[in-house]
Amino acid sequence: MKIDTTTAAVVTGGASGLGAATARALAEKGAKVAIFDLQSELGEALAAELGGVFCKVDVTDEGSVIAGFGKARAAHGQERILVNCAGTGSAFKTASRSRQDGSISHFPLGVFERTIAINLTGTFRCTALSAAGMLTLDPLEEGERGVIVNTASAAAQDGQVGQAAYAASKAAIMGMTLPIARDLMTEGIRVNAILPGLFDTPLMNAAPAQVLDALAASVPFPKRLGNPREFAALALCMVETTYFNAAAVRLDGAIRMPPR
Repeated sequence: MKIDTTTAAVVTGGASGLGAATARALAEKGAKVAIFDLQSELGEALAAELGGVFCKVDVTDEGSVIAGFGKARAAHGQERILVNCAGTGSAFKTASRSRQDGSISHFPLGVFERTIAINLTGTFRCTALSAAGMLTLDPLEEGERGVIVNTASAAAQDGQVGQAAYAASKAAIMGMTLPIARDLMTEGIRVNAILPGLFDTPLMNAAPAQVLDALAASVPFPKRLGNPREFAALALCMVETTYFNAAAVRLDGAIRMPPR
């Protein structure tokens, strides 16, 4: 799909990190970008910078998502591009024994459910509602109506200790890529997923410097964290290359995550 000034796009989790880089890359191509996020201050500032629109959206709430799409479409028209970057993480062992007193605990089930609600159900909710809107559009060249790019993770295949919820949510995003693409194939809507490895994002930067250095050194090549602009470049490649469909692509410097 060609991206130009007539193209409307929505990026969830677009106020920071991978989402913000993708929103910038789309705007640089001329797209009219709507940012969905809960971080109002960051989101409003980025939308103003890009000449876009910010929509305060909780992807776990259907009414909030519907309202967000309504605001975005009122400003820019029906989106042809959706990039889902909204997500969260958590780290708890399924069950564990305290080294201090021998007490036993398990993964807090509310945290597990919240991770699934944001990462998986939130992604699918936005995907389904956006695809329904795309069906109203006239097809472009080759019958294309729209493109959806979802964010999984290398953890979908290499989940580490404590990542049961996160890895499950991201593996499910990867797993639903093909069936959703098949659901939408007769309507000219493509669906792909990116599996990023270790990226230089605000969430990652919360770790101590020595931890970040060790993580960067663990990447086979290049020995650094991924730049969010590289994620954005792959997302745009998936949008612009019409033959890119039902793909789940790792972007990780060849890293394979160890158990811990």
